[in-house]
Amino acid sequence: MFEIFEQQWTLLIAATLVSFVMLMVRRIFPEKRHWWQLVLPLLFAVAAFGLDWFVRTDSEEINAVINAGVKAVEKEDCVSIETIISENYHDSYHNTKDKLMRRCRPRLSEPLVDKNYKTILAINISPSKTTATAIFTVRMIFDKQSYVYRSFKSQMLIKVEIKLQKEQDRWLINRVEVIEIDRHPVSWQDIR
Repeated sequence: MFEIFEQQWTLLIAATLVSFVMLMVRRIFPEKRHWWQLVLPLLFAVAAFGLDWFVRTDSEEINAVINAGVKAVEKEDCVSIETIISENYHDSYHNTKDKLMRRCRPRLSEPLVDKNYKTILAINISPSKTTATAIFTVRMIFDKQSYVYRSFKSQMLIKVEIKLQKEQDRWLINRVEVIEIDRHPVSWQDIR
């Protein structure tokens, strides 16, 4: 469904059309010229950028949650990860949020990730706007002091599917499933 808040181009096109109409009216009827006729297209353009700036859409909020998670892993910040995880979290390996965090803390207590680069592949929001699914890829470059860098490799390409749910007007991660590592299908059980 089309939403005006998702992009500002609709109002910018409207501003261009209004400016053409106003210029034509001013040229055809010179006696009807007024200063506000030139300001009207500018108001449309300001409204376009104002709506984009002040109104956060669900897609933007979901993207912000994903970015926060990717940055938290990069900074090895379990507290930040815990704040974006839903209390009723579950996945194919972790039954609860506590089990996920118990697995996360030891892994992120020592140097692991140097830099993450994320590419969103798809975000699908349910018609009820209470749940969403995001599939994205992260290129994870490991820290030179990490056990992964020393034992296995310097970087990895990880494809992840995240399920989110809206709780109290806030998107939280409800489920994370690892789909691929270096273009090979995997699951949580394969990750040690």
